[in-house]
Order: sequence, then structure tokens, then C-alpha cells
Amino acid sequence: MPLYRDEAIVLRTQKLGEADRIATLLTRTHGKIRAVAKGVRRTSSRFGARLEPFSYVDLQLATGRTLDVITQAESIAAYGERIVNDYARYTTGTVLLETADRLVVEEKEPATQQHLLLAGALRVLSTGEREPRLVLDSFLLRSLAISGYAPSFADCAKCGEEGPHRAFNPQAGGMVCTTCRPPASAMPAPATVTLLAALLSGDWPVAEKADSRTKREADTLVAAFVAWHLDRQLRSLPHLDLSTTQQTTIDLA
Repeated sequence: MPLYRDEAIVLRTQKLGEADRIATLLTRTHGKIRAVAKGVRRTSSRFGARLEPFSYVDLQLATGRTLDVITQAESIAAYGERIVNDYARYTTGTVLLETADRLVVEEKEPATQQHLLLAGALRVLSTGEREPRLVLDSFLLRSLAISGYAPSFADCAKCGEEGPHRAFNPQAGGMVCTTCRPPASAMPAPATVTLLAALLSGDWPVAEKADSRTKREADTLVAAFVAWHLDRQLRSLPHLDLSTTQQTTIDLA
């Protein structure tokens, strides 16, 4: 079988038979891949611990008929060790992994930007240098933007009229002018719109100055925007640490 190498982030795993495991991976070059890791559930496995969710690994794989086979695994960064021991980081991290899994639909189609964005988010989350809620909201907005669903927080998302505008509507694509505003649009505070724009652009000095109320309102709007662009609820979202975010109150059905 032909061999190839790639860097990968482990998104999720499932048992296969008595000793094997199927790993869903987001790779740097080959996009999303499902591959078999043979014998990794045995205590004698050489690389079983390297193929857990949150792991960033360098892999050698053999091309298979239906599923590829992992033949070597070397750790690049063990983000999971620092994420799973903190509940806020862990619950945030599971949303990151599930979102990447959902947004990268086609297997073996390049998704380099999504891979790099996820790797960066996991690195920052594992160090604790930024609030998990800010890391999550920034990741959600930017991953949706990469997928072609970039929200507008300045000009009107429907007609392009120059902002600032007062209304936000997920179905319309972001901020909308008075003329284009659909019924039941949200009316966020200007500080919240500033925070959302900073999270989308990665302007961390501005984002980190926001107060708790502004962050909570931003959480709600990001959750609504994600709900509109994904067909069903993110299963991991309701488990977020309540002390970190208020997104658990949002119905994403």
C-alpha cells in the first residue's frame, strides 16, 4: 500500500473490534481523514496515547481501500494533557473539535486554513493565556468565515450600506441597516459589535478589554450565528462551563 506523511489533529475516535480504533483526523495537507490505528487499545501499543482527541501528531499512513491505516505516530504537541484537566478548557476544546469536524465535510479535500486555525486555538487554549470563551467565539467566527460564512459587523450584510448599524440578524449574515432589518433582529450594544469584530479579526487587545456583560451578549450572538449555519445543534455546546459562558441557554435546534 502507498505510504504518505502528514501532520494531524485528532478530532475523535471510536472503537473497532477488540483492539483497534478508528481516528478522525484533520490533517494539514490531506484534509479530513478517517484512519485505522491497529492494536492501539492494547497496553503494549507503542503509540496509543498519541492518538487521543486534542493530540497534534506527525503521522505515516498507508492508503487503504476504504480506510487508511496509521503505521507511525509521533507527538508534535500533547495539548490534551493541559486541556482535559481543566473543565472550562476541556468543554471549550470539545466544541472546537466538533465544529472543525462538522465544517470540514469532504474527506481528503485540502483544508489547510481550518487545520491551522484549530491548531492555533488548541495551543492558546492549552496554555490558558486567553479566556476560553474568547478563544471559542473567535474560533467559531473565523472557522465559519473560512467556510464562506463570514459575518459582517460593519456594513449592512444585505445591501452593503456603510455602517455602523444597530441590528444583528444571523439569517441576514450579520449587522443590517434599518431598511433591510428582518423581524426579530437583535439590537446589541455597540460595545458588543466592537467585540465581535475584534474576535473575527483576531484583535486580542480590544477583545480582552470587554466587560463580562459584553462578553455574554457576544456569546449569545455567536451561538445564534453558528446555529443558523449548521444544520443541527453542536452536541458539545450545552456542556460548556456555565462560569465561562452563557451559551448553554441558546436553542440551536
